[in-house]
Amino acid sequence: MEQAWTHTTVMLSEAVQALAIQPDATYVDATFGRGGHSKRILEQLSPNGKLIAFDKDPEAVAVAQAINDARLSIRHEGFAHLSHLPAQSVAGVLMDLGISSPQIDNPARGFSFRFEGPLDMRMDPTRGLSVRDWLQDAEVSQIAEVIRDYSEERFAVSIAKAIVARRQERGVPATTLELAQLVADTVKTRESGQDPATRTFQAFRIFINAELEELQQALEASLQVLQQGGRLVVISFHSLEDRIVKQFIAKHAKQVFDRRAPFALPTPLLLGAISRTKPSDEEVKKNPRSRSAIMRVAELLDAGVSA
Repeated sequence: MEQAWTHTTVMLSEAVQALAIQPDATYVDATFGRGGHSKRILEQLSPNGKLIAFDKDPEAVAVAQAINDARLSIRHEGFAHLSHLPAQSVAGVLMDLGISSPQIDNPARGFSFRFEGPLDMRMDPTRGLSVRDWLQDAEVSQIAEVIRDYSEERFAVSIAKAIVARRQERGVPATTLELAQLVADTVKTRESGQDPATRTFQAFRIFINAELEELQQALEASLQVLQQGGRLVVISFHSLEDRIVKQFIAKHAKQVFDRRAPFALPTPLLLGAISRTKPSDEEVKKNPRSRSAIMRVAELLDAGVSA
């Protein structure tokens, strides 16, 4: 019997409340996961409301397809495909970034350094290269750049050299635990309470799924698909994601004057920053995986300009 992997939705009430649901409007859950946010949104929609969900993971798509609700449609694709929706067609976009508990806890998905599993880490295992496939041919400089840029790991070069040396001797690590042990043997010091492989696994996962690039594309697309007054709600789980979201909102929440044309009108404000929120102490106690979450909320001020 296949195990039913569970997931606790982070900042469930806060995120849906931040969308300021209008019952007859259309909303986007850009990362369906196991549907926690989607189900709460559907509860607040009228029979005329609609919810469009995206997810790369076939398992998540199957969960969505099992929901018998004509107001919900699921797309098996990454949320960068927000750009395919009609302009000014939705009243809110919710992005719950990162990785879900079923992906982490299922060894067969190859995301976790705590369990023996294939060295995969793809959100969609039906498409693209696995981490092991990529490591078969990647050069030391490429591996080190990925580890450094996507996890700020100070031992990136040493880890990259160790991986390539292992590849030349007896092949690329085939499993998650083999890679974790290789990293542990290379990284001699680490922050208290953190596994030596944490940063490397994060970097490889982000890279192989193009997570930061897709986030940037999706944020830009949100400006096109949101209606005036529409809400953008983003929950991030590490500093690289949050920095992108923070800078995106800041960029579009200020007027820019062209010093070369002093009499020209400034670029209009597109977004109004509303809030930055972290999980409550009670939520973190119940769900420790929520502790690093940061939710940022913004409102589209002028849809005509962004369209």
